[in-house]
Amino acid sequence: MAVSVHGLTKRYGATLALDEVTLDIPDGQVHALLGHNGAGKSTIIKCLGGGTSPTSGTIELHGHTHHGLTPRESIAAGVAVIYQHLTVIDGLTVAENLFIGQERTRAGLIDRSGQRALARRALDRVGAHGIDPDMQVRALPIGQRQLVEIAKALQRDARLLILDEPTAALSREESDRLGNLVRDLADRGIAILYVTHLLGEVLKLADAATVLRNGRAVWHARGESITHEALVDAISDGQGADHERPAPPAANRTAALAVRGLGSPGLGPLDVTVAAGEIVACYGLIGSGRTRFLNTLFGRIRRTAGTVSVDGVPREADTPLAALKGGIALVPGDRAREGLFGTLPALDNTVVGVAPELGRFGFRARSRERSTFDAVARWLSLRPLSPTLPAGRFSGGNQQKILLGRWVNEVARTRVLLLDDPTQGVDIGARKDIYDAVKRLAAERGVGVLVATNESEEVVDLAHRCLIFERGRIIGEHVVADTTADKLLALVHSTHPDTRIIDPAEGSPL
Repeated sequence: MAVSVHGLTKRYGATLALDEVTLDIPDGQVHALLGHNGAGKSTIIKCLGGGTSPTSGTIELHGHTHHGLTPRESIAAGVAVIYQHLTVIDGLTVAENLFIGQERTRAGLIDRSGQRALARRALDRVGAHGIDPDMQVRALPIGQRQLVEIAKALQRDARLLILDEPTAALSREESDRLGNLVRDLADRGIAILYVTHLLGEVLKLADAATVLRNGRAVWHARGESITHEALVDAISDGQGADHERPAPPAANRTAALAVRGLGSPGLGPLDVTVAAGEIVACYGLIGSGRTRFLNTLFGRIRRTAGTVSVDGVPREADTPLAALKGGIALVPGDRAREGLFGTLPALDNTVVGVAPELGRFGFRARSRERSTFDAVARWLSLRPLSPTLPAGRFSGGNQQKILLGRWVNEVARTRVLLLDDPTQGVDIGARKDIYDAVKRLAAERGVGVLVATNESEEVVDLAHRCLIFERGRIIGEHVVADTTADKLLALVHSTHPDTRIIDPAEGSPL
């Protein structure tokens, strides 16, 4: 057995990221690992790759049992992780990347000719015959960079290869070539843990599959038992039609947001209208363009074409500051790196966007800031209700509430709220609080909301309308009350992404 994980548990404070997970991957098997964001997939990768140590449980690699691994121990045990965000170094050559940290020497000097020869063999093993070992990696397209990463793993005698969303940024042709390589490597006896959201890839490549939900392995299957319907049911927990629907927005409301011909590199042109008080989901897989759309609206990505109007007023939201002044606010997907100031108190994080409006004569008005914080903290059910506690010490769900509170407090002039994966890594209780707050924000204040997500349950539970994104375009639009989470999941995870699931009764996409 290449890898056996037994009772793997990982706690981050009060958050249970993994809950007694068991997983077996023999040599030569492609084992797919699936589940929504926050299900525990990344934590398993970190435990196997040495990025974190489990709280309890064991990892058995080729007969050797470990209670935790360092990155060096993981590599020595034959584990190689190919992350979604590749780790190759652009400024080095292909050969230098393959041997970084393990340089071959001769007479005390780096044996560059020997490294080139070995690099050539490693590249040939992954079918990268057209890649010159002396090329700088920055000159390679993303698909070839990924081949360099895999060649590097094979050069280090990897026996367990972990691929994390490997086709998220690849073209269809590159994805097909990678799939053929994965099967070829498995045929050579390499165990492969294939982490993906794409059910079509699972059906095509996987010998076995495991679905995680809330840190637990809730479903295992092998061979012919892995079907599209079984995967959809396991991921969605069969709850697609049972979510509480948000109240419909009032009729005849004006447009909070009107986008016409919007374009940016890899996006558009897009035409989107969001009514005041309406919640619209931008639903699609990683790399579909949903996050790029939000970042373009907020000015983080340069707009190359089109117009944006808020409450009927044209807005030149070419920078985040201009977007905020125009009434557009963004809660980014990576709250720790892109949103929160972890060492600052919760109060400061909440009022940082409105401190000038609350101040007097150029000085901060502490009492007004405290009143603003208290009101929004109660509204969002923040726990603990502590204005002085550093934001980084709150749980993930409450960190997200603090970040949300920055733009939904009584002083903020937000007219359009952009939410990128708003409940990623958030527990069930905090998720409900966030959903309730967003629904109230739309219904009571008439804010237009755009939510980028790849979770079909989130679409059904939160949105009035759903836009389906694929490759930077909107390929479908659906009234959420007329569909289910299972139908949406099946649509974006279709085995053939260019086809549409048609409702025979209506003659239109589901």
